[in-house]
Amino acid sequence: MKVSLNWLKQYLNLDGLSPEKVGEILTDIGLEVESIERTESIKGGLAGVVVGHVVEREKHPNADKLSVTKVDIGTGSLLNIVCGAPNVAAGQKVLVATVGTTLYPSEGDPITLKKGKIRGEDSEGMICAEDELGLGHDHAGIMVLPSDTPVGQSAKDYFNLEEDHLIEIGLTPNRSDATNHLGVARDLAAALKINYGHDGEVCVPEVSNFKVDNHSLPIEVSVENTEACPRYSGVVIKGIKVGESPDWLKRRLQAVDVRSINNLVDVTNFVLHELGQPLHAFDLDEITGRKVIVKTLPAGSKFLSLDEVERSLNAEDLMICDGDSNGMCIGGVFGGFKSGVKDSTANIFLEAAHFSPTYIRRSSMRHNLRTDAAKVFEKGSDPNVTVFALKRAALLIQELAGGEIASEIIDIYPTPVAPKQIKVTYAYVNMLLGVQLSPAEVQGILTAQGMSIVETDELAFTVAVPTNKVEVTRPADIAEEILRIYGFNRVEISDKFSISAGLAPQPDPSVVRNAIGDFLAAAGFNEIMAVSLSQSRYYSQAFKSISDEELVYINNTSNVQLDIMRPDMLISGLEAIVHNQNRQQMRLRLFEFGKVYRMKEGKINEKAQLSLYLTGDRYGKSWLMKSPFEGESNKTPYFTLKGYVQNVLARLGYEGYQETVLESDERFAYGVQYHRGPQTLVTFGRVSGGIAKELGVRNEVYTAVFEWDTLLKILRKQNVTYQEVSKFPSTSRDLALIIENSVKFNDIAAIARKVGKKLIKDITLFDVYENEQQLGAGKRSYAVSYLFEDAEKTLEDKEVDKVMNQLIGEYETKLGALIRR
Repeated sequence: MKVSLNWLKQYLNLDGLSPEKVGEILTDIGLEVESIERTESIKGGLAGVVVGHVVEREKHPNADKLSVTKVDIGTGSLLNIVCGAPNVAAGQKVLVATVGTTLYPSEGDPITLKKGKIRGEDSEGMICAEDELGLGHDHAGIMVLPSDTPVGQSAKDYFNLEEDHLIEIGLTPNRSDATNHLGVARDLAAALKINYGHDGEVCVPEVSNFKVDNHSLPIEVSVENTEACPRYSGVVIKGIKVGESPDWLKRRLQAVDVRSINNLVDVTNFVLHELGQPLHAFDLDEITGRKVIVKTLPAGSKFLSLDEVERSLNAEDLMICDGDSNGMCIGGVFGGFKSGVKDSTANIFLEAAHFSPTYIRRSSMRHNLRTDAAKVFEKGSDPNVTVFALKRAALLIQELAGGEIASEIIDIYPTPVAPKQIKVTYAYVNMLLGVQLSPAEVQGILTAQGMSIVETDELAFTVAVPTNKVEVTRPADIAEEILRIYGFNRVEISDKFSISAGLAPQPDPSVVRNAIGDFLAAAGFNEIMAVSLSQSRYYSQAFKSISDEELVYINNTSNVQLDIMRPDMLISGLEAIVHNQNRQQMRLRLFEFGKVYRMKEGKINEKAQLSLYLTGDRYGKSWLMKSPFEGESNKTPYFTLKGYVQNVLARLGYEGYQETVLESDERFAYGVQYHRGPQTLVTFGRVSGGIAKELGVRNEVYTAVFEWDTLLKILRKQNVTYQEVSKFPSTSRDLALIIENSVKFNDIAAIARKVGKKLIKDITLFDVYENEQQLGAGKRSYAVSYLFEDAEKTLEDKEVDKVMNQLIGEYETKLGALIRR
């Protein structure tokens, strides 16, 4: 939020306080100042520009369109200045930019003046036009000032230019009371009174002279949705004249980066930033039936907004409608094209309302209209300031645009909101704050903030919280309000500190996670951290096996597209890949620790997972690597992923898991699952082309999903063991099997482990051969190597032969294999 220091000074005496000190105090009371920027109403502040008197003017001897002038700027000597303006004449009072001055014209780059010659004549400055000073766009001639203007007066003083400081505050959502200059001034005044001896007086705008001039333009207002609009106030002003705003109003709005439009709209923006109450002005003559209805319209209704965009309304969008139920404005968010104020507008209906933050937030995000008014309503506006704001705005409009108050103030407020009363004990406040404040100090701080003490005794007090502090609802909130003004920095740090011993779980999940994260990072992976939100549309289009009943829906008002907690990690990983590919990062190795969420038997089931993603080339570009590779592709193969998966499991110490090929899984074009009985450890493979295409992924993607909760659970029960390297030699035997294509290497390995479980230490597939003419249709040859070893003795050939014969028998019987001898 932007705050103008000069604007603050309208309500609070800040004499003697530097902008930096004001920023320090604001930060101390919870309004964190992110920056303080010195600003000027005219860039450069017209430094070096003074009032001059043209004493002489002669035609330039070497140029028809130039003049040579002598100008008095009050220094005791005349300046020789060459001027090209057609209207320059002797006797004029003009604005002169002296040598060394930097000008910031309305268009173009800055100009620094130097002494020089123009067509042979010396020139010691410049007589300026309006656009050359950045005061406007007129370049027809130099600016001529009144004849009584003092010579030598600075342009800054002549134009009464204002220097200001723009304070940028990082306003937190709980500070609805500080969304405006008067709110910030009140908070600042409380701190100054308690800690700096200030009188704490805040000058609130005066509205006592507001009066209804006549009742010539009465209007009817009806509020049909009081949940969305608890209070609606308005008044009619007739006979106004829309025009340009005065300089003081332009300066106030310009200071907080609000563009001046006209005197009427500028007043509504001024009151918004002054009081924190959004206002809206309707062209009364465009309100059909001279009736205003606050209601919701059927879903799909069309509304032409002020930016000339036709929007399709949601059934929850609160609309301000005319007598025929035509939408004139999305309440609290954005105005309509037809009913807005125009140059020809003569009569207006001025609205000040209190809208439900929930309705405003949803509509604002739904239509992507992040207006200043919507941001105020989202935090919670003060329901009891609407009439005051109307009077303040109406008086300013009459002052700047004329007109008469032509109706009574309409105020529909069926359920008035009273200040909340909260009872708090002094002991509770001191316990939370860590300091010992007397009852008088507590009451003084609260009173300085505009909170009245309703009841009090030796032990407790009851405080009435103003309705602009919507987030102050509990005793803890009262303690926080006291501490903000008392000062966080005044709370002493105790010399004592307490520690407690805790028993970490074994194994410690964070240690295991860090170990695997370090392992993957060392292998060239980068960690990603995606949001745990996703879009339900993906699971109605891509993941049809995940039913709608399993999805965990959320009410996400900040982004309506992200409407579910992610039921898997694949989509968020693919989105990260697309994000990187769109930035020319094609070779990616990514991993993420995260959680997935599904509904199960009416409850949310939350699981932790680790996912890996590989896409792009297997090797990066290097002079060591020639492309194309001899006999191989540089694309990342499935077996690269498989190697990483097995290495992760090995790093965790897992052995003896089973492998199952995925027959049908919509996530994978092909894939494998490692498991221990019914417990899945990891599922991995190549991502289905349909899913990748849906998200816009450009290359093949390989992914692995580890069931992290399951891995940790098994790890707790797993004992660490070690084994001596065998002192006895190992031996190997090879076997070539002709089998059906449907038989997998996993089937061959499983039989070998069962038959030779005591002696076979390793099984390796080292060749696959296919040739229909030699082997037959649907056949292939697997060449398998078996490593034999006995930890207690040297194996004899007959022992190895016995196991091999058993293997051959099993392969022939169970797999229908033909052994190549």
